[in-house]
Amino acid sequence: MSKRYPRTLSAGANNTVIALSDTEVGKLFTGDTRSDIGSEAEKMKFANAVNGLVVQFIRLDVFTNDSEMLVMERLYPLDFRAYEYERRELLLDVLEDELRQLHQAGFVHRDLTESVLRFQTVGRLWDGLSFDNIFLTERGIRLIDVGISVLKSQVGERLFARFVEQELQELEGFRGYFLNR
Repeated sequence: MSKRYPRTLSAGANNTVIALSDTEVGKLFTGDTRSDIGSEAEKMKFANAVNGLVVQFIRLDVFTNDSEMLVMERLYPLDFRAYEYERRELLLDVLEDELRQLHQAGFVHRDLTESVLRFQTVGRLWDGLSFDNIFLTERGIRLIDVGISVLKSQVGERLFARFVEQELQELEGFRGYFLNR
């Protein structure tokens, strides 16, 4: 985004996330985003009703009369490398269980693996995955950014099953990253 907001935490293609307080963040949408913000809020509320894996929805609001804002809980990510391998395995087991609960309820996140990164280190080219939408917090692993998530009721059984299969493959990629880093 071209506009700079105070207390910016991150910025995406069509939004900016800002810190509102120690407990809340706002995802700001500019322009005509009524369907985007409403859709994201509904999917977040749906997932929140199933379990606590997805960041908690708080409310829809307006930020200084120029941006629509989705307000959610503020998460503080921890560095997973500070935890023993066995503890990380337990955290992954809980993540998998909660993700399967969401799938069974009819929700798929669709954005566990953000993008493929290519970087060079010590003369070798590496392909890596970015898992920016998966946070380790004091409460366990949490998911953020449900913008492209879908509900089975929106896309039908066949497409939903395909999205679930893709997500479970992404989860396996995350498992290797989380355990072996």
